[in-house]
Amino acid sequence: MNKAESVTKGLFQAKVLSNQQIRQCYYRIILEFDPKGSELFRNVLPGQFLEIDLSRISLPETSRIPKHLRDVSQRQVLLRRPFSFSDVMISRDKKGVSVKVEILYCVLGPATVRMMSLKNDDTINVMGPLGNGFSVPSGLSQAILIAGGMGSPPILHLASYLKQRYPECQPVCFVGAKTCEDLPFTVRIGNITGVVLEEFEIVRVPSFVATDDGSAGYRGFVTDNARHWIEHNQIDPNSTVIFACGPEPMLLSAALLAENYKLPCQVSMERMMACGIGLCQSCAVETKSSAGDTKYRLCCKDGPVFNANDVIFHKA
Repeated sequence: MNKAESVTKGLFQAKVLSNQQIRQCYYRIILEFDPKGSELFRNVLPGQFLEIDLSRISLPETSRIPKHLRDVSQRQVLLRRPFSFSDVMISRDKKGVSVKVEILYCVLGPATVRMMSLKNDDTINVMGPLGNGFSVPSGLSQAILIAGGMGSPPILHLASYLKQRYPECQPVCFVGAKTCEDLPFTVRIGNITGVVLEEFEIVRVPSFVATDDGSAGYRGFVTDNARHWIEHNQIDPNSTVIFACGPEPMLLSAALLAENYKLPCQVSMERMMACGIGLCQSCAVETKSSAGDTKYRLCCKDGPVFNANDVIFHKA
């Protein structure tokens, strides 16, 4: 499946099935789409996203709001907020197709503070699926997945997607964060394997953790951890692709890593996407044109996934 097969977007309702805290500021919410949304999302690709209207959602009790967000959480939420998804669950019965999605989110501002208050059977307004996702080339035998911070959800979705639909492909994932507490996953310590990310273990994809402070796994950058793995494993450049999502400096490092080993690389860019459909022009990504000069493309419409060779990266 490639980008050309991305499904049509639309507005629809979604019901909250669960909304659980998994770490200090990280939550996992599962949404069930109405028939229209289920039809739209039945062929969604990893890397695509949706936008949620949170303007009518009430704040949770003050005691539940992190102290550093209690003032900012009072701001009015006017625009929809974009979220990628970490899993898509499709079921079929006599009534048709039913689609559920899992979203990992971090409580960072007034919109995500409001998301904390969503509970079972609440209904929210959703727009999507939006953007272009990761594309899987034919003959892919090895997928090197690199995720940084909250760039992890679409990478988890891609890991599961590859295992389910491309059994001949062997994905391996590298996840990075500043500290162990910043990993948006369920972390446990295995007696033999060391740090284990349960979400990747469930989908049977090996994962390796890197933290800046060494509080979990490899001490250092996630791309250096991936580099060490590549150096000690035989890979075929003709059938191996790097897929990455995270902060732009990390994506630059992933692109340089791919260039060093002559590997194709797809990157999912992060931008503020106010409208999600290309109207507000607020999510421009600087890219290279065929003429050799600069061309600006929209993250929400042309991306968020781009060929790393096309992107002009900017260090933080």
